[in-house]
Amino acid sequence: MNSLYERYADLLVRYCLRAQPGDRVSIRSSYLAEPLLAPVYRGLTLAGAHYDAKIAIRDEDRIFAECASDQQIGEISPLERIIYESYDAILTIRAPFNLKNMQSIPAETKKKLGEAKGELHDIFSSRSANGSLRWTLCEFPTDAAAQECGMSLGEYEQFVFGACRLFDHDPVAAWNRVRENQQAAVYRLDRATAVRFVNDDSDITFSVKGRKWINSDGRRNMPSGEVFSSPVEDSVNGHILFSYPGIYMGEEIEDIRLEVKNGLVISWSASRGKELLDRIMQIEGARRFGECAIGTNDGISRFTKNMLFDEKMGGTVHMALGSTYKETGGLNQSPIHWDLLADMNAGGIFADGTCIYRNGHFIF
Repeated sequence: MNSLYERYADLLVRYCLRAQPGDRVSIRSSYLAEPLLAPVYRGLTLAGAHYDAKIAIRDEDRIFAECASDQQIGEISPLERIIYESYDAILTIRAPFNLKNMQSIPAETKKKLGEAKGELHDIFSSRSANGSLRWTLCEFPTDAAAQECGMSLGEYEQFVFGACRLFDHDPVAAWNRVRENQQAAVYRLDRATAVRFVNDDSDITFSVKGRKWINSDGRRNMPSGEVFSSPVEDSVNGHILFSYPGIYMGEEIEDIRLEVKNGLVISWSASRGKELLDRIMQIEGARRFGECAIGTNDGISRFTKNMLFDEKMGGTVHMALGSTYKETGGLNQSPIHWDLLADMNAGGIFADGTCIYRNGHFIF
């Protein structure tokens, strides 16, 4: 196990962060991730980088949500501002104690917490787009995450390590091959003007004219395996059922159906969690889409209620309500970026009227 965490750390430091001498790196995690944090610290130090770590305690987010005043919620930490404005890289290692600890927090409080992150998110998005900030999000297996998706801790460890290709002879080389294979889809989609997602429950079209498709190759999300862009903001029309639950601050919203006209979500429904969905739709920019994406990772074969993995599943598409990734050319701004996932194993994707994807796979 120690050897696997050393391989994981090497992948994060050398491939994902591409750590260089003099880099200033911010690390965020919980103390549960110590078996991975120690080799990450070692790797960054040997690379000549400098790191600062913010290590969460149990129930930290819930304590803040329950006790903070509106003034405290809206205040931006000066330290956080410095990190977002001037650090070279941010590494977030998710290692949750409890994935349900925010479930009973009122929807209005969750809305305020989401809105409070807007300014930092704008800084993050701008620096990410211009290349001055490198960032990586990854997962450390914990009991809470394993239980959430119905696995034992040992099974979940094997799932995470396999999705990150740590069992490959050379994980870095394996992710370089992922980049090469996905580039063919990027080349094809970059030539498209209009894209259509269609299956038995959905038929939604949007323009991607002038937008750039991104090859998500494991550097920002580990694991990855997707290609994504942003729809022209006022071009989205149709209806879509997100067949997997939407997870927002630990709470599930099931069977989300959206009707969209000229880019704006004009009606929405859910079989469970409708009150929270109503609150989310009140957030500035949350009724327009900031992302359209296609999952390609066939090594992720089950829904885990963790979008880091789920949105990469082969045979799925996802669209995000809220803020865009500026490197795609998108313009929508919002304090949130909320990914919603739909099954496409019995569906198709069309580019300018030509079918380029059928039943879970590209066909060009």
